[in-house]
Amino acid sequence: MNNGLENDKVLSERAMELHGQVPLIDGHNDLPWRYRRMTNRAISAMDISGHQPQLHTDIPRLRQGGIGGQFWSVFVPTSLDSSQHVSATMEQIDLVYNLIERYPETFQLALDADQVETAFRQGKIASMIGMEGGHSINNSLATLRMFHRLGARYMTLTHSQNVPWADSCTDEPMSYGLSEFGREVVREMNRLGMLVDLSHVSPDTMRDALDTVKAPVIFSHSSARAVADHPRNVPDDVLERIAGNGGAVMVSFVPSFVSQEVIDYYQYRDSERKRLESIAEMNEDQAGRAFQKWDDSNPTPDATLSQVVDHIDHIRDVAGVEHIGIGSDFDGIDSVPIGLEDVSNYPALTAELISREYSDADILNILGRNVLRVMRKVDDTAQRIQLDR
Repeated sequence: MNNGLENDKVLSERAMELHGQVPLIDGHNDLPWRYRRMTNRAISAMDISGHQPQLHTDIPRLRQGGIGGQFWSVFVPTSLDSSQHVSATMEQIDLVYNLIERYPETFQLALDADQVETAFRQGKIASMIGMEGGHSINNSLATLRMFHRLGARYMTLTHSQNVPWADSCTDEPMSYGLSEFGREVVREMNRLGMLVDLSHVSPDTMRDALDTVKAPVIFSHSSARAVADHPRNVPDDVLERIAGNGGAVMVSFVPSFVSQEVIDYYQYRDSERKRLESIAEMNEDQAGRAFQKWDDSNPTPDATLSQVVDHIDHIRDVAGVEHIGIGSDFDGIDSVPIGLEDVSNYPALTAELISREYSDADILNILGRNVLRVMRKVDDTAQRIQLDR
């Protein structure tokens, strides 16, 4: 028992040593959305300089977790009226700027890889902006350009619903990938130097985007479909193409993307709900009570940290270790894997990589170097395109 505890301490100390060598970059955190929902965007109403148990994210735990760079998601829901998508996204970007301004000793705006590394050397958390869903630009390349000027450095092409020019993985096919305008959006993102994020999109959209891009892509918070068969995850044929593209898949902590057992449970749960609702002898209230009784007797299985690293193993085997990153989705999810309960637990993930005999160089690549390389290549490609045009 004591030997086990001692070994855990050694692994944890070694993990933090590695975190001190390179900025650990997380591809997706929804803290700005939590502020919007909980405080109506008032940064002063929720002080994250102290522990906030209702969140996955606060400054003490960010420091404990050894994070060096964070893409803050400026998500707004597709359920908003389309006339509000642009202004609501601007409000979320404003919130990120306010967050940085309130805690300047902790956060520093970063617009490129060099600025990420500068912030890291200064002991600050490089703060980057990611747009989650092409609905935020409301079908306008001019709006896309202005969001880039405001600091947005990636855009997820869709969220959970299609946009008129790209299909989501959780909606019925409409464009069957990218429309011609969708390809123009991707080309313009390459020209601007904005990362093309393929989380949330359908496999056909992934393939069309890879056919169109001139620069590496990212998946800001997705995992491997061969390990957990959820439509939000990346199929092997796309993983194989990521190796040639030079991009990165940032492995998510969402339990229903991580664990096949969780996926199977939710499918069975949904079928049980539909079965109860279809019983002619039951009215709506009776079916609801029966389903609640079933729910109480059938708790959701847990996902685990080890299963998250199983996804990393698989992506390494198919695409290569140079194409892996981390994209937690903290504060955008209601449940978390055991061992990855909040932002303080990144060292546990690193310790698991050490215990699986990943080399120091490979771990440093996964923590941040891979994403920094992608960011630099995207910027270099943008400069070349702008010169050519």
